[in-house]
Amino acid sequence: MSVRKTMKKKDETKLQSHDLLIGPGRAPARAMLKAVGLTDEDLTKPLVGVANTWIEVMPCNFHLRRLSERVKAGIRAAGGTPIEYNTIAVSDGISMGTEGMKASLISREVIADSIELVARGHLFDAVVALSGCDKTIPGTVMALARLNLPSLMLYGGSIMPGQFQGHDVTIQDVFEAVGKHAKGTMTDAELKDLEDHACPGPGACGGQFTANTMAIAFEFLGISPMGRNGVPAMDGRKDDVAFECGKMVMDLVKQNLRPRQIITRKSLENAIAAVATTGGSTNAVLHLLAIARESGVKLSIDDFDKINRKVPLLADLKPGGRYAAADLFAAGGTTLVAKRLLDAGLLHGNQPTVTGRTIGEEAAAATETPGQQVLRPLAHPIKTTGGLVILKGNLAPEGCVVKVAGHSMTRFQGAAKVYDREEDAFVAVQAGQIKAGDVVVIRYEGPAGGPGMREMLGVTAAIVGAGLGDSVALLTDGRFSGATHGLMAGHVAPEAVKGGPIAAVKNGDVITFDIVKRRLDVALSQKEITSRLKKVKTPTPRYTSGVMGKYARHVSSASEGAITT
Repeated sequence: MSVRKTMKKKDETKLQSHDLLIGPGRAPARAMLKAVGLTDEDLTKPLVGVANTWIEVMPCNFHLRRLSERVKAGIRAAGGTPIEYNTIAVSDGISMGTEGMKASLISREVIADSIELVARGHLFDAVVALSGCDKTIPGTVMALARLNLPSLMLYGGSIMPGQFQGHDVTIQDVFEAVGKHAKGTMTDAELKDLEDHACPGPGACGGQFTANTMAIAFEFLGISPMGRNGVPAMDGRKDDVAFECGKMVMDLVKQNLRPRQIITRKSLENAIAAVATTGGSTNAVLHLLAIARESGVKLSIDDFDKINRKVPLLADLKPGGRYAAADLFAAGGTTLVAKRLLDAGLLHGNQPTVTGRTIGEEAAAATETPGQQVLRPLAHPIKTTGGLVILKGNLAPEGCVVKVAGHSMTRFQGAAKVYDREEDAFVAVQAGQIKAGDVVVIRYEGPAGGPGMREMLGVTAAIVGAGLGDSVALLTDGRFSGATHGLMAGHVAPEAVKGGPIAAVKNGDVITFDIVKRRLDVALSQKEITSRLKKVKTPTPRYTSGVMGKYARHVSSASEGAITT
């Protein structure tokens, strides 16, 4: 105790853990902390929370116990006392296509809330958050923004590609194989062989799906150290990165550098540019809007389209391209992506990062593997504009998100086939009821209507697997997996349960996607839409109590990030 008093006199910057540990009145707290192995010396140092999202149900986060030990070792080496704690995670890939998928987006809020509560309740001085699967990545950063303590987030890294019939595969291939199997172009034995080899070990899904999209976005945001998230999960260098991050957070404590100094309007624009140039997931729109809100920064859905128009698509990554995340790392990684954008004048290079260097300084240190084909040169982009666009129109007054990486369609018109649940649409695809020229409409799957805004990878992959990826469009008030490709409009807002125009659509109505004009319209007058909406009978809520019911009552529109208020 006397040591803590001495420290207080010498240190002009009071740590908030002082209120927890200093003085005779705090003897009970010290006694309980000693019961878990902490010493008097440990209690003289900054308390650093290590917020882990380890869970045994999925490969994405399965290895995070190993990394947390290295983070804690780094914290100790730099003069801190690490205290590890855990939160929840829900696997999108496992729950996809089932009622369980409704829990996924909801988990983002629970993750953020629980990390925040533990850190506030124990007066930690800093936090290192470890993430893996899709919602753990934004959930951890939302918590860091709320807490505004010296902190950073480390992503556990990507899974390596699997091998099937002599070529690389990811979980995307398995989902699409379900459609092929239903159509009869893949045998039971081939499907089983693919299933057995697509996911060879720990790590998050291997393409530029949501996990890797958000991992890159948060390096560009500055809250993750540049180049470190991209180290694959089982690469031996990941352990070194984790140790480095433990030391790095102690530097942040000394500098008193906090998330809200790092997460600014300009750094959010950097993150959006990174998503656009790598053909990232549509989910980035939801998550970056949520991060902006937690950080007190103004950002709207329209800002994504403005940036997308200026940023070229450079990365040839799955699901629309040829390569996996591990290939991008081998080519030069996210630092090389930053260098491309800096050279193009599309990066705010003066923005700070948790490494203590600006993102421009990080980009300047990039190295490029000779002969790599994953990231195009600026002079030869895949497309002159980025991978995400925002459409509005009489079907989506508040907007919707379309991923244009991986296909070249700029206009599509077809007759609607309407389904009020994802399962019904999936059955229709499997039964061969969806034909070329159709526009599949899936509604009452929005943030409140689902609740939980399920991803539709089961349906979209089945459409692609059935050979209809270039001849069928789909729109929904739900979400799409980062592994989705084809002409698919998600996050249609307002959602059906909130009286959005999508609730008025009937089978046979003609719907037009116009990417160039940024429009999504149904061939109905506003008078007819209004008349139909007055007659709509909203389905009975599937959940009225528990976490699902609470979320449905409090969640905002997808156009605002589907945050709870």
